[in-house]
Amino acid sequence: MNVSLTKTLAHRGNDHAGHTRNFERTTGIAWHAPVPSGWVGGRRLSVVLPAHNVGYCLTMVLDALEAQTYGRRFEVIVVDDASTDATAKIIATHPAVTTGLRLPTRHGAATARNLGTYIAQGETVLYVDADMLLPPTTVADLAARATDHAVLTGFRHNLPHGAAWPDAGPDLTADHRVTWRPPVNTSLLYSGITLREPVDGRPLEHTRDFRDLGHGRAYYDWDLQRMVVTALLAVPRAAVLDVGGFDAEFGRIGWGMEDTYLGACLIAAGLLVIPLRQAVGFHLDPPDAAEQWQHKLGTWPATLARYRALLGEPARSGRRAALTASMNSLLHSCEVLR
Repeated sequence: MNVSLTKTLAHRGNDHAGHTRNFERTTGIAWHAPVPSGWVGGRRLSVVLPAHNVGYCLTMVLDALEAQTYGRRFEVIVVDDASTDATAKIIATHPAVTTGLRLPTRHGAATARNLGTYIAQGETVLYVDADMLLPPTTVADLAARATDHAVLTGFRHNLPHGAAWPDAGPDLTADHRVTWRPPVNTSLLYSGITLREPVDGRPLEHTRDFRDLGHGRAYYDWDLQRMVVTALLAVPRAAVLDVGGFDAEFGRIGWGMEDTYLGACLIAAGLLVIPLRQAVGFHLDPPDAAEQWQHKLGTWPATLARYRALLGEPARSGRRAALTASMNSLLHSCEVLR
């Protein structure tokens, strides 16, 4: 009998205390503490960035990756999703980039990430948005803690275009998964619930680092899979390939939900979702951020409807061969930038 993804999620817990304690016992480093500069432990890691018209910030993002203090070499794969600005030129010339590819037509971030994952050599794939500026220890912190059984989530501090950077660096509490002030008397976008009183929302703290979100439970508008955000996310490559990667249809119909759905598939496969409070980056807003946000919200109903429909289907698995065939075909149409 085929069991829906929703029912499978109801049987998956997220008690990762044993996982984090094992790391601390083995390394002598607290789970939420940065590893020492030059750390060389952990798994082989590949950074994958999907890029579309990010010429305004991509050089800074790649500079930050080049400045990482991780003691092991790691590849940086950037997939240009048919940009029309200077993105391709930056990818072709920046020394931090190991592999740069350019899609001939716009496919969406889901497909760009799938292509990067397909060609990656690391055991762990670190998804980073092309407008996400990482502090120096971030790659080492994620690589040190990566395993076959964990989805490691970092956080983001949105910085308006042209705003001064805080001297203290990115702030964990700036992420909505940490500090959340939902509107009242308004249907919430994800769950559809309406709150009649103000809520001092602290999802990360109140769910004990997401542990209490297992078995399909929710914290108001937040469930476990919604905590999986590809702005900064480390996952085992083999697990992503097995579930068929990101569902590319999300990128074709609008914005959002492809990372939430990937999270649901990985949770259904038995992986734990574990936050790293020290892994916080600056998410650099574009010059037309308000206009882009309105466009994204306009497509949200369509992507949410697809996500809800997929929750009613069985959890995906055994799809590596199909993804490989699709990506191999797409690869032959790409321009090699680097």
